[in-house]
Amino acid sequence: MLTLILAEASLETVPDQLQNHPSVTAYCKRNRKKPSQILLDNSWHFAAMKGLTNEIKRGRPDIIHLALLAICSTPLYQEKRIKVFVHTINNQVITLGDQIRLPKSYHRFQGVIEKLFKEKKIELSDSKLIEMENMTFEELLNKIKPEKVIGFSTEGKNSTFDESSKTITENSCIVIGGFQKGHFDEDTKNKFDQIERLSKNSLETHVVLSRLIYEYEKTIFM
Repeated sequence: MLTLILAEASLETVPDQLQNHPSVTAYCKRNRKKPSQILLDNSWHFAAMKGLTNEIKRGRPDIIHLALLAICSTPLYQEKRIKVFVHTINNQVITLGDQIRLPKSYHRFQGVIEKLFKEKKIELSDSKLIEMENMTFEELLNKIKPEKVIGFSTEGKNSTFDESSKTITENSCIVIGGFQKGHFDEDTKNKFDQIERLSKNSLETHVVLSRLIYEYEKTIFM
């Protein structure tokens, strides 16, 4: 089965060192939540994040929301032809069950993910599981055991969506960054068998996913 990893995803709860920052405590007071149990989001916590290590790759859970909606709406996912994982920037891995219907509202999605960070395993309304466990990118690949690992990045070899889709086999693992700026860590890139650039422009994660999956679907469904 084809696997997809959103790697180094910008998805985490507020780090310990930021939990007493005024922007965080004010947000928690308004929303009646504990600082340790909310998602880091630069829309609300921008001031607190100044100087945070790897700042440009953190605090964007909306990227993962849009990306997962794009994936889970495709025939490829609905027909159980792709397995989806989210590897976070802090080496936690979220495994999506089959045919999950994620909330389209970001605020409901936020609630689901915050609950997941707390409980590690939850059921959605359709009784499908989402699970989280501590796991590095390398450990995840060892678990999947793909035939080859294809990374997509602006640092890669020039290609097109059509050309790249034809190199993807059923047992491949495709890897796309789940962050807004920057590049994959060297430890991640070293696990790629090939790395490709799909556009001269830097495209958003959900756009890359939608177009790449569409082109791949044409090779297997048409």
